[in-house]
Amino acid sequence: MPPTASGQQWRLSHGTQAAVVVELGGALRHYEVDGRPLLDGFAAGERITGGRGQLLVPWPNRVGGGRYRFGGEDLHLPLTEPENGNAIHGLLRWVPWRLLARGEDAVTVGAVLFPQPGYPYQLEVAAEYRLGPEGLETTVTATNVGDGAAPYGVGQHPYLTVGTDLVDTALLTVPARHRLGGDEHGLPTGEEPVEGTAYDFRAPRPIGGVRLDTAYRGLDRDPAGHCAVRLAHPSGSHGVDVRLMDGVRYVQVYTGDTLAEPGRRRRGVAVEPMSCPADAFRSGTALTVLEPGASHVLRWGLAPWGSW
Repeated sequence: MPPTASGQQWRLSHGTQAAVVVELGGALRHYEVDGRPLLDGFAAGERITGGRGQLLVPWPNRVGGGRYRFGGEDLHLPLTEPENGNAIHGLLRWVPWRLLARGEDAVTVGAVLFPQPGYPYQLEVAAEYRLGPEGLETTVTATNVGDGAAPYGVGQHPYLTVGTDLVDTALLTVPARHRLGGDEHGLPTGEEPVEGTAYDFRAPRPIGGVRLDTAYRGLDRDPAGHCAVRLAHPSGSHGVDVRLMDGVRYVQVYTGDTLAEPGRRRRGVAVEPMSCPADAFRSGTALTVLEPGASHVLRWGLAPWGSW
């Protein structure tokens, strides 16, 4: 088989569900139910753009200026978003992940994050993707295998679709009471209640012309500690849920207005489970400090909703 732009392709199936995980970055390329794609993903021969389906380790979103201080040391990460002067979405997006385990309905892939300039810590990371009666569940586990404490955050970057040409007519539900404002560099400027603002999607409503690149917190959870962000068809009859479970403390919602490819803008909605917000390496907000031997787990899922 000729090589693909994202390496090996691991296909999963369970009943009418199918998913594809790729070697490059351990990313989630595709998820469908009854032959209908629920992700605005990418083809095997395409480059990954816009962060589609990528795992964001050891931080999600941005670190302003790439500079932070940890353990008494001043550190400087490579500026991977040079137009805004930021380090963005971690260090494992563009490396091959190895296959750790595989079955018909599940796959586990892993990578080692070795000490390097700007991040002199060592982590072992594994991502399990599993299809079941409740949809697709993803579990990302990171373990500090180094000899000192390490700063850590994690997220993932799927784009949802309900088959509309643009997201404007889709119905969005985000069960969150607060959002973080952002500056021109995509960095947080403060927190505010969503009530009475254009960013209040606690009840389902069309996205319309609202431009979202917005982190939400204050999630309204069920007794198990879970909640879901929902994108639904304009008819309200069906849609897709992003289930936010263990380790998810923030969720970023992005309507793709600034994507480099004009044809992909506002075609899907990125709903990004995150353990911490942007710039956590500098602010310390919800930052996880992994002691030697300690692990962190992030768990989230995708599930169809309604009658497709």
